[in-house]
Amino acid sequence: MTATIFEAKTNLSELIKRAQTGETVTITSGRDKTPVAKLSPIETFQPKRLGVCYNPNFVLPADFFDPPTEAELNDWESDPK
Repeated sequence: MTATIFEAKTNLSELIKRAQTGETVTITSGRDKTPVAKLSPIETFQPKRLGVCYNPNFVLPADFFDPPTEAELNDWESDPK
């Protein structure tokens, strides 16, 4: 949908209702009706869940925060070449 600046000023409430339903309104200016602005709905923020948060049955192992063993440290520090 398009509306001139005058129409937008006169019918702003109606244009906002249309935007809330998902419609995009282009505001135009001048005799040639050049597009100058766009009124569109704001997308609601959906927080993203990362990693283990996707699996509600995940249980953190009891030894998760324990220091690594000597073997694990050697594996970590060894040169893969």
